[in-house]
Amino acid sequence: MFEPSDKPRLFALPPGVDFPAELIKGLDARLDGQSPEALARVQLIVNTRRMERRIRDIYDTGPARLLPRLSLVTDTMYRGCTDAVRVVTPVLRRRLELAQLISVLLKAQPDLAAQSSLYHLADSLAALMDEMQGEGISTQTIRDLDVSDMSGHWARAQQFIGIVDSYLGDGEDRIDPQAQQRAQVEALVKEWAVNPPSHPVILAGSTGSRGTTLMLIDAIARLPQGAVVLPGFDFDQPQSVWDDMADALVSEDHPQFRFYRMMETLGLNQNDVQPWTEGEPPSKARNRLVSLALRPAPYTHAWLEEGPHLKDIAGATENLTLVEAPGPRAEALAIAMRLRQAVEDGQTAALITPDRMLTRRVSAALDQWRILPDDSAGLPLQLSPPGRFLRHVAQLFTQRLNNEKLMALLKHPLCHSGAERGEHLLLTRDLELFLRKNGPPFPDAESLGAYQTRDTGDVPAHWIDWLVDTVTDRCVENHLPLGDWIETLVTLAEKLAAGSRTEGSGGLWEKNAGQKALSVIAALRDEAEYGGEMTAREFTDLLGAVLSGEEVRDRDAPHPQVLIWGTLEARVQGADLLILGGLNEGTWPEAPSPDPWLNRKLRHQAGLLLPERRIGLSAHDFQLAVAAPEVWLTRSERSEDSETIPSRWLNRITNLLQGLPEQGSPALEAMRDRGRTWVAWAEAMEEAEPIEPAKRPSPRPPVAARPRKLSVTEIKRLIRDPYAVYAKHVLRLRPLDPLVREPDALLRGIVVHEVLEHFVKETRDDPSKLSLDAFLEKCSAILEEKVSWPVAKRLWQARMKKVAEPFVESEVLRQSRAIPLKFEVSGGISLAPLDFRLTGQADRIDQNEAGELIIYDYKTGTPPSASVQAKFDKQLLIEAAMAEQGAFENVPMGKVIAATFIGLGSKYNEVEAPLVEEPPEKVLAELRELIGSYFEQDQGFTSRRALQKDTDAGDYDQLARFGEWDRSAPSNPEDLT
Repeated sequence: MFEPSDKPRLFALPPGVDFPAELIKGLDARLDGQSPEALARVQLIVNTRRMERRIRDIYDTGPARLLPRLSLVTDTMYRGCTDAVRVVTPVLRRRLELAQLISVLLKAQPDLAAQSSLYHLADSLAALMDEMQGEGISTQTIRDLDVSDMSGHWARAQQFIGIVDSYLGDGEDRIDPQAQQRAQVEALVKEWAVNPPSHPVILAGSTGSRGTTLMLIDAIARLPQGAVVLPGFDFDQPQSVWDDMADALVSEDHPQFRFYRMMETLGLNQNDVQPWTEGEPPSKARNRLVSLALRPAPYTHAWLEEGPHLKDIAGATENLTLVEAPGPRAEALAIAMRLRQAVEDGQTAALITPDRMLTRRVSAALDQWRILPDDSAGLPLQLSPPGRFLRHVAQLFTQRLNNEKLMALLKHPLCHSGAERGEHLLLTRDLELFLRKNGPPFPDAESLGAYQTRDTGDVPAHWIDWLVDTVTDRCVENHLPLGDWIETLVTLAEKLAAGSRTEGSGGLWEKNAGQKALSVIAALRDEAEYGGEMTAREFTDLLGAVLSGEEVRDRDAPHPQVLIWGTLEARVQGADLLILGGLNEGTWPEAPSPDPWLNRKLRHQAGLLLPERRIGLSAHDFQLAVAAPEVWLTRSERSEDSETIPSRWLNRITNLLQGLPEQGSPALEAMRDRGRTWVAWAEAMEEAEPIEPAKRPSPRPPVAARPRKLSVTEIKRLIRDPYAVYAKHVLRLRPLDPLVREPDALLRGIVVHEVLEHFVKETRDDPSKLSLDAFLEKCSAILEEKVSWPVAKRLWQARMKKVAEPFVESEVLRQSRAIPLKFEVSGGISLAPLDFRLTGQADRIDQNEAGELIIYDYKTGTPPSASVQAKFDKQLLIEAAMAEQGAFENVPMGKVIAATFIGLGSKYNEVEAPLVEEPPEKVLAELRELIGSYFEQDQGFTSRRALQKDTDAGDYDQLARFGEWDRSAPSNPEDLT
């Protein structure tokens, strides 16, 4: 196939050509005239499974013939090793073993790192180990690096690198995958040196970015019938640029740097690289433009020299569209619209981006047209239904069960999927309403039992028994072996998935995602002996990390014309339209991951790969993709919360074009105009038909439908926000109680009221208990009983301690002039001649020797001032009027000589009600007038009529469509029937 040569054979294809198709075309040309079996003797080695599939697909289209021996680079490596004594250590086992070693180090030296970073450190150290073995770098080389300052960071890093020594030196029968691959390639090279294969061996599609792969490339290129075919080689790059690429610190991020390093290894220059075929890229002019734009940073001055000599810039950019969307949503919608257009036109279109959030947005937008893209990446296993379910179950071991976690678990589609799921969902819905209304914040067997025996009907005992047995009392604080954790997780997850009516595992392990999750669990179970003992939190972290490293694809048949690829796939697949999305700095290219061990300079000294290597590989992927026949370049000008920076490659192209006023600027403007058209269409799709803003509601229901009973506290609401009274009592709408009970102001008020009631009752009966110590002891006892949150319990105890002394001192004075008579006493009064009843509850009523009454109300917030009480907050004034009418149960009628708010907020204070200015007779008269006005048909219940502050929020503001109008808007009375 190949003529004898004293130089390694290095071929290449330019960016933009269909690499697999041209690879086969060149192979056919070199075998032209030979017997049919000649093709079967060719050993064709490719770098990815997708490349292999694409080549097979092309051969399958015909004509009928024998096929070459296709294999992957990794397959070739494995066949090259004849040493079967050493066994490859599974990746998961190595991860667990490293975690154990790091855990021992962290326990001995806790200042090195937090224990929570255990698995992140293990993964990072494993990655460093892989790279060292792949590049043939020993730990001694790392230790011998010149670190003149010997900073504390380097000393800490040395501690962890010592773990690598310990791990690699532990046992002769164990070897890691990277080390084995290198050993296999070394063995293969030695074998070929003595007995080279006589058949053609061709390696195609690799850039030689790893040291082991580069070693294999070197060996194949030197074989008598060996050759290497490179993808996306820049034949337009001048000799001077190639010559100046020696410094990796400067040139590592250039798209052609890996080829330079390969040629340097092979002893070749760019003139020795021959075209594999005469295949032409879709646009030579675009390739030259991109090549000039992507020159290494020190050589961009060539723009001034070579830029004016570029030819046919208009033709180069004719099929380029630049989409600069205002935000991520607009970018995704514009891409989705173009993909839909491709379907209608019969084009094959592919979105290429490393931004998984963008791909999800595009997929969601395509769903409105029932288009399911063929996403090569699939879905991370941790986000699949089985992955989420397993993580929900694992969280039962780490945290006390609250209502939110309980509902998330019970409503999961895999929970109770074995049988009678409909019944389960109905019971779950009723349980949620019960817990919202009755609590407690942390459900347990007792509260679930109360749900079973509630008055509204019995719940099947088997369902409650199943629920109590599975989800309650699962929080574990002990250290357990990994194997025990796995068995506990699997047993519990299967029982939850099966449900209360059947055995088995329900739908947990079904479909692709379930089978994938089961394989992960099986791998964890197989390697459990290497995990040691761990806490529930560590096990949950491990489970999440392992699940996040796997992906699963849905069984649904995707659309054959709409594809979503990763950046690597651009070199192996062909499509009529390529959309390069997410072209923002930090997204494409991705920011280099932080290296906790070695900085750039030290990595360079050691011979390891620089962080910019990934950027250089991404740059090469970009150079390949942008050379396709039709290309979209898209980015969003803003992320969720800030402005974005264009990708460096996009920035270079636009800057180069802007610097060429005669050809470049018009071409760039045309690219942007095409993009603006699609963005405008996307924004037009999002625009809703304009609707007239809502007016400030002031409904006027029939008088017969208006409320005939209100509580004292609701009078304030009637004055300030009548619409809320209308929504609650006429429409009979109630805000849904929160699912997750929080230690909020309402609960604190309830607890404080109970503390004061118990304390005052006890001191009334036994005055010797009227002391500061007794008060604080009572606070502590009530808080311990009523408050389930440790932090809130201590904070509230501290706040009560702050006001305890002034409260006790004032309480001594209060009890010296009157005796506490009733606590939390209810009462009611009819406002004759109106058909209306007023109800209320007084926190505390005292009575002096003369039979006169004193009313107290406890406030954990700021008590209202006297002026506010006179106009709006009339609670104490109304209660005083009710008391003088004998409205409270078991409280004798008497004159109210005082009514006081006792404030127990950030500081202790007392505010008297203005009984002199607002006597009971006047209060009742004004109250009759107020209530009577709402029994007139023309009186509407106006929303937010007189709120104290604009920032005050009401339960019914959304119903009133507040926000479409403000406080300056006039009311809109509307008669209702």
